Amino acid sequence: MMKKKMLPLSVLISLMLVSNLAITQTLTQNKYTIEEKKVGDITLVIVNNPNNGAVLGMTKESGIKLIEVEDQDGTIYAFKDMNGNGQLEPWKDWRLSADERAADLANSLTKDEIAGLMLFSDHERNPQDGLTVEQKKYLQGDNLRNVLNAGSNDVKATVLWNNDMQAYVESLVKDGKKVIPVNFSSDPRHIAGSDAQYNAKGDDISRWPSTLGIAATFDPQVMAQFANVMSQEFRALGITTSLAPQIDLATDPRWLRTDGTMGESAQLTVDMTRAYIDAAQSTFVDGNDIGWGKESIVTMAKHFPGEGMGESGRESHMESGKYAVYPGNNFNEHLHSFVDGAFHLKGKTQKAASVMTSYSVAIGADGKPLFGQAVGTSYDKGKLDLLRDQLGYDGVISTDWSVTKVSTDPDNKLKLGMAWGEEGKTVDERHYAILKNGTDMFGGNNDKGPVLAAYDLWQADYDLGKNLISADERFRQSGQRISKLMFETGLFENPYLVLSESEKIVASPDKVKAGYDAQLNSIVMLKNRNNTIKAADDKANYQDKTVYIPSSIRHQFKTVFDEAYTTSDPTMDIDTAKTFFKNVLTDTPITNDKGEVIGFATPDLSNVDLIIIGMNSPDSGGNFNHAGQKEDGSFYPLSLQYRPYTANSDEVRKKSISGNINSDGTKENRSYFGQTSNIGNEYDLTAFEQAYQKASDIKKATGKAIPVIVALKAKNPVIVAEFEGNADAILTGFSVSDKAYYDLIVGNHEPSGLLPLQYPLNMETVEAQLEDVGRDLKPYVDEAGNKYDFAYGLNYQGVIEDMRTQKYK
Repeated sequence: MMKKKMLPLSVLISLMLVSNLAITQTLTQNKYTIEEKKVGDITLVIVNNPNNGAVLGMTKESGIKLIEVEDQDGTIYAFKDMNGNGQLEPWKDWRLSADERAADLANSLTKDEIAGLMLFSDHERNPQDGLTVEQKKYLQGDNLRNVLNAGSNDVKATVLWNNDMQAYVESLVKDGKKVIPVNFSSDPRHIAGSDAQYNAKGDDISRWPSTLGIAATFDPQVMAQFANVMSQEFRALGITTSLAPQIDLATDPRWLRTDGTMGESAQLTVDMTRAYIDAAQSTFVDGNDIGWGKESIVTMAKHFPGEGMGESGRESHMESGKYAVYPGNNFNEHLHSFVDGAFHLKGKTQKAASVMTSYSVAIGADGKPLFGQAVGTSYDKGKLDLLRDQLGYDGVISTDWSVTKVSTDPDNKLKLGMAWGEEGKTVDERHYAILKNGTDMFGGNNDKGPVLAAYDLWQADYDLGKNLISADERFRQSGQRISKLMFETGLFENPYLVLSESEKIVASPDKVKAGYDAQLNSIVMLKNRNNTIKAADDKANYQDKTVYIPSSIRHQFKTVFDEAYTTSDPTMDIDTAKTFFKNVLTDTPITNDKGEVIGFATPDLSNVDLIIIGMNSPDSGGNFNHAGQKEDGSFYPLSLQYRPYTANSDEVRKKSISGNINSDGTKENRSYFGQTSNIGNEYDLTAFEQAYQKASDIKKATGKAIPVIVALKAKNPVIVAEFEGNADAILTGFSVSDKAYYDLIVGNHEPSGLLPLQYPLNMETVEAQLEDVGRDLKPYVDEAGNKYDFAYGLNYQGVIEDMRTQKYK
C-alpha cells in the first residue's frame, strides 16, 4: 500500500457516482481506473488507484460514491465514501496508518455501532444457504460485524456468501449507516485427520497435520510455511481472523484439547508461536515480508493465561472441568508462551493482534483461587490486569464463546454456558463485569442488548465516581482496537472476492503438496522391529502384496450438540489402501437381532503379507460431553489406556484441589478414587489382539511371519504397554491422513517426526504427575530399550539425534 503523502490545502475534492460506469474505463495514466466483474448475482466494481495505491471494491448497486483527490503532481486518487457525506475523513483515507484511521473512526461511531463491533457471532455453519433473514437481522439491527464461519470448505458457496454479506452491509449506507465491513473468522480448518475436534469438511483446501503434528516436526519453518499457506487460503475464502494459534501448554497428558496445542514444551511452543504469528500476519512479495497486506490475517492467540492444567485432565467447556489447578506452582511457565511467543517476536514489532481468554477458574496448590476470585478468566480482574497493565497488551481481547451464559438461562437452548463463578449475575451484569476487566469482544453473542445494558451500568457507576472514565470513552477504546484490525487487513478498501481467483488459490497444487509433505514429516516412528519399515526397493515392493486391515467398534459420546452413536468401520481407509497394495482384506460385521454390530468375522489371512491396524487414542470424550463426570455428579478418571482403569493406587488424589463451595460452606470433593474409566474405543485394542492372534496362529501352523503394524492416531499421549510387545512397528501421528501412514509403511518416505509429548509408562505415573508441570512423567520403555520420551523418534538408522533434539531436549 502506498505510503502517506502530505497534501496542499488547495487539494481538489469532487464526487462521482459509480452507478453508470462502463465495464472497463481508463481515464489517464495518472488517474485511477475502474473495471466491473460479475460474481454470482452481483456486479463488483474494482477501482485501481495509481502508484500502487489501494485497490477498492464495491458493488455496482451499492450507492457508494467515490471521493476524488488530486495530488500536487496532478495524480487523481479514489476513496470510498462510506457514510455518504462527501467528506474525506481520516478513517476513509487509505494513505493513513491503521492506528490513525481507527482512532478517527472510533470517535465518529455511535454507541450502537460500537456495541455491534463488540459482538462475535455464534457459529455460522451453512454458507451454502447464502445470506439468511437471521443474518440480515443481526447485521442491520445489532450492527454485528464479526462473523464466525464454521462451515465447510466449499469455495464457491463461501465466496458468494462473503460477497452477499459484504454487499448487504454496504447497501445500508443508503439508510444513513456507515459502511463497516464484515470480519469473518474461523477455527482451524486445514487438519488432515478425521479425528480433529475443530475442523471444516471438504477436500478443496490444503490439508496439514494438527498444530500438535506440526510441532512434531520440531521445525518452526514448517509452522511458518503452514501459517503462510493458511493465511492465503483463508483470505481467498474471505476469512480475515484466525481463532488460533492455541498456545496452551499440554502439561496434563489427559487434557481433552491436547491435539490443538504445540505440545508440553514451553520453548518449542514459543518458537512455533512466533513462526505462526509472524507468517500469518504478514504478506510476502517476491519473498520479502512487507507486513500487513492482502494475504495477512489477524491471529488470536489463545487461551490466556493458558489452559492445559484442568484438574485430572478435565476440560473447561463443561462444569466438570471448569477448574485449572497449579499443584506445581508453575503458572509462569504457562504464561511464557504468551509473553515470549505471542507478544514479543524477536526482531519484529509484530505481536498477536488479538487474544482469546480461557474459560477456567485458576486454583493454586493450596486450593485457593490464584488471583483471589473463584471466577473464570473473563471475570478475573487479576488475570486481566496482568494482561492489560503488567504485560501492557494493547490489542483486542475477546472472550471465548458463551462465557456470558449459564445452562439455566431461559433462552439457552443448548444448555451450554461457561460463566464460571458468576452464575448468580444477570446477563447484563456479566457483560458489564467483562467490560470492566478490559475485554473488547463477546464470543458467541449476536445480541447488542446486553452490551448496551453494560454501557448504562458503566455510566451509572461513573456518575457515582466508581469508574475513572465514562462509558463513552470505554466503548471508544474497544471500537478503536477492533476497527484497527479491519484496517490492517484492508477490509474497508475491498472486502470482496472474485471466485475464479479464489479457486486458483485454495488447494493449489503447491499448497496441497506442502501440506502433505508436512504430514509425512510429522509422523513419529516409535518402533521398528527388525526393520519392518524400510526404504522402498525391489524387495520391498508392496504393489504385489496383500494387506489385512481390521475393523473396530467405536462409541461416540453424547454431546450438547449430538446424541450418542456407534460406528463400526475398518480402522484404516480401504480405498486409499488399494492404491498401495494389490489386495486389501477387511472384516465382515456381525450384527445382533437389532442390527447392531457386535463383532466381526475375520477373512482368511493365510495369503496376507501384512497387517495394518489404525488405533485411535483411548477416547474418554471431548469438550462438549461432560467427560469425567457422571450424570449423578460424581467423577470418574480420564484414562490413556484402552482397557478399564480403576483409580485405586496410592498416586490417586483422594481429595481434589478444586471444588465448588457447597451450601453449607464445605468444599466439594471432585476425587474419583476407586472409580473406573469409560473408554469409547476399547475395541481398538480388541481388534489389535485378534489380528495379532490370527498372525501368531498362522506362524505356528506354517512358519509364515505376518508383520503387524500399528498406525496410532493420537490426540493425547497413549499408554502403549497394552500392545507394544506384540507390534512389529508403530507409527504415531497427530491428525494426519491414512495416505501419509501408508506412504511411510511402504518406505516411500523416511520417518523424521519426534514426540512433542511424553508417552507414559502407565496410569500410575499419570496420576503422580502434576497438572501444571510438563515433562514430569515416567516414560514407557519398549522391548528394544527405547524410551518414549519428549523428542524421541526413530528413522531407518535408529534413534534420531540431530540439531532438533539437541535444542529442545
